[in-house]
Amino acid sequence: MFLFLLLSCGDAVESGLSTETTFQSVETATTHHDDSQTLAVTVTLDGEPVEGALVFQGGRAEVKVLTDANGMATFLTDSSVAGDQFVMASHHDARVQGVLIPHPAETENSVAISLTTFDLTDNTAFEFQLPGSPHERDTTDYCAHCHVTINEDWYESQHRTAASNPHLQDLYAGVASKISTQMACDNAGGNWWYGLVPGETITGPRCYLGDGVLPALNEDCGVTEPCDEVATEVGICADCHAPGINGEVGGRGLLEATGNAYESGVFCDVCHSVESVDITNPNPGVGGRLNIVRPSEPSSSPLLGEWEPLTFGPLYDVANPFMGAVQRDHYHSAELCAGCHQYEQPVLLPGVSIDKKRWPTGKMPIHTTFEEWEVSPLGLSGTPCQACHMPPNPEAGNASDLYNVFMDLEPGIAAGWERDPGVVKHHSWIGPRSEGGVMLRVAAALDLETSNKSDTFTVTATVTNAGAGHALPTGEPLRSIILLVEATCDDAPLSAIGGDTVPDYGGHAAMRSAAEGFEVWPEAIIGDHIRVVNQTNEYHDYVGTGPFGDGRFSALEKGLPITTFVGESTILSVDAKGTVTLDDPLLPGTHAYRISNENTLPAVDGNALEWAGAPGFAFARVTIGQDGERMVPHFMATDIVSDNRILPAQSSGSTHIFDSTGCDEPTSHAILLYRPLPMALSEERRWSEPDQVIAEATR
Repeated sequence: MFLFLLLSCGDAVESGLSTETTFQSVETATTHHDDSQTLAVTVTLDGEPVEGALVFQGGRAEVKVLTDANGMATFLTDSSVAGDQFVMASHHDARVQGVLIPHPAETENSVAISLTTFDLTDNTAFEFQLPGSPHERDTTDYCAHCHVTINEDWYESQHRTAASNPHLQDLYAGVASKISTQMACDNAGGNWWYGLVPGETITGPRCYLGDGVLPALNEDCGVTEPCDEVATEVGICADCHAPGINGEVGGRGLLEATGNAYESGVFCDVCHSVESVDITNPNPGVGGRLNIVRPSEPSSSPLLGEWEPLTFGPLYDVANPFMGAVQRDHYHSAELCAGCHQYEQPVLLPGVSIDKKRWPTGKMPIHTTFEEWEVSPLGLSGTPCQACHMPPNPEAGNASDLYNVFMDLEPGIAAGWERDPGVVKHHSWIGPRSEGGVMLRVAAALDLETSNKSDTFTVTATVTNAGAGHALPTGEPLRSIILLVEATCDDAPLSAIGGDTVPDYGGHAAMRSAAEGFEVWPEAIIGDHIRVVNQTNEYHDYVGTGPFGDGRFSALEKGLPITTFVGESTILSVDAKGTVTLDDPLLPGTHAYRISNENTLPAVDGNALEWAGAPGFAFARVTIGQDGERMVPHFMATDIVSDNRILPAQSSGSTHIFDSTGCDEPTSHAILLYRPLPMALSEERRWSEPDQVIAEATR
């Protein structure tokens, strides 16, 4: 049997074998027949004939036959397949195995394939294999040694930084890691304590400031000391963000992620250890929905390591012994993505209960990307998440790059067979945070309609979810999309006099109600603007996700009051008490915002600006905290008050009114921005996350 010699270059050198000897052995095992033949195949599982095993030829696994009750199958081989001529068998309970197709001249054109049931016990002693990187892949200790192209995709993806993301780590421990000195921390109102350094087992000085998972879930810490090393409730963040912590999977604290688990986030050996997916399990990630099975059988050869390799994947004809492959359909399915991208939670704050009338299950929908996809045109047509977020890679002939790198290595068992263009997928998981914003640019369409009558210029803006297979935006509730609308006449701005406005989470320096008065603005400076809006007693009856669109909630319960633009003035002076003098008197309204930036729409991606109260609109899933704080991190949420995110293939319209006195041909301009984090949270933690332009329109 030659399989023990199927080594890549690094292993051959380490084991004392030359690459010439190794690949010569592989080539010798390759057979090329001139004719196809009818082949009788017997398949056994643990020594007994097995019914329902799939039999096929390596390199053309799309043509499969099932074994009968006697473990028998007959099929026609194809001698034109390049490389190794192998007949193979795949069974749900066994690693893929194959044998050489005999020469047609042999008297008996029959073969036997022996399969062995693999152990379904997850081996907690197994250590996840290192994925490697474009800079570190010199041996088969790293997946990147063979899977070069896939590794390069993954290395640039957000999956790799799922655990090390500083925003995640800050929100987990209640830290502002961008504040690096005690003086700055004290000035910001934080606590300069020693706590665990993310990704390490050591402690260091850190600025503990703002909400965090650990101080929120644990009442006995976070006031006089950090919770890092004393918390008993650690949350479930790591089950999706750091699933590769060695030992028991599930229920681990995020700060337990060190080394590979921290640096690699969601990586090869985790995803390809998913034996099955149970989307009915309420617990996301490796803590429930994703069933991890790491190999537990002792290795059959020291060259294979301590444990007999076991890997789950989408392809049937992978028989390289270093993989120990078992085929699973969920790698073609959106259900695999649902393992993490679907999450409902109760109120997590100790002693705070959820509104059961509003949320009868006792849980709020936090991440509902999978459910949004299910009812979308893409979901109803059976087009999975992978179709967009893992697009085909037509340049990759195989998931392994051995055939591309070592030209003398024949396609087959060692290197894999040649795949049709597009069979191999990019492992990039492109999304809104991917470089270049490709997904954002195709996600939405923005259209404008205008009317100029009686010195009033009315602009109707329509935003359509034209490209996403889920709501826009989706995922983390802190995200929002902001629509901004302006009008000009001969390049001079027209004053807004009415119409829809951007809500409070569009960003502001301060907000006051009419009862508080609009005259005093502590910390205001000359040049700031005061925007006044009027919140009516009527509510938008939009079609959102779940109860926000299925008829369960009334317009009032959907929580989005109709708010119209009233006016805007500029601060000319500020006295010692914060009383301001304005260039124009303010008209009456229900709320006013102090805005500290210029009123110029961005032309390109840039730092987030304050747009609350401006002509426009916004789309988000809005969480609130126990004291009514809006757009809080979901671990602080006690309710979801509104969710007007745009469903796939659906549109949302808004109206904006400008004074066009003396202007015969006014022009409207609108821009759609993706905002990954609320401004208030970013400012508190000193994060710098730019808004990204999705679409623009002029009419």
